[in-house]
Amino acid sequence: MAQEHHYRIDYLLDGAYKTFFIRTSKMDNAEAWHWAAVDAGFGQIPKYRSDPVERFTKPKAERCGISNVEWSKA
Repeated sequence: MAQEHHYRIDYLLDGAYKTFFIRTSKMDNAEAWHWAAVDAGFGQIPKYRSDPVERFTKPKAERCGISNVEWSKA
């Protein structure tokens, strides 16, 4: 299993500032946009790690009102 790290993700949801922390082995811009959508309640958390879930892309998340997604190592 890959080494997991803690990350902080900040985003705007309909103009309201939101932030959360996540522990994962991989983080990039696409992952940050997906997890911001999950945190906002639009995405789904898989029951098991191997379960397939719909991935949120930046354009799809922006249509839901998410913007300014930024991430950094916590």
